[in-house]
Amino acid sequence: QVQLVESGGGLVQPGGSLTLSCAASGNIFSIRTTGWYRQAPGLQREMVATVTSGGSTNYADSVKGRFTISRDNAKNTVYLQMNSLKPEDTAVYYCNADIRATIGRWRDYWGQGTQVTVSS
Repeated sequence: QVQLVESGGGLVQPGGSLTLSCAASGNIFSIRTTGWYRQAPGLQREMVATVTSGGSTNYADSVKGRFTISRDNAKNTVYLQMNSLKPEDTAVYYCNADIRATIGRWRDYWGQGTQVTVSS
C-alpha cells in the first residue's frame, strides 16, 4: 500500500517562510514526476510546482522566485521551500506523485493535504 504523508504546514505572517515535506511510503518501485498543488476556498486546485525524476522543475507564475521544489530520491521525499509568503498563498497544499508500486502499474497518488495560512 503506497501512501503520501505531508507535514510542515501552519500559520505564518506575510513575508515569512515555511517548508513542506511529503514522504512516500509503501512498496514503491519508482517515482516519476512529483509535486505540490494547492486549493483555496471556493477555487479549483492548481499546480504550484513539480519536479521530474531527472530534476527538471516547473512552477506556477505566481510562485516563481519565491518557492523552491526539491526531492530526495533516496528518501522518497519531496520538499517545498516557501519564502516571502503572501496572504494569497493561503490554501490547503497537496502532495502528488506518479508512482509505480513493486507490484502494479503507474498510478497517481495524493496526500491528505496540509493547511498553510498566511496572516498577520
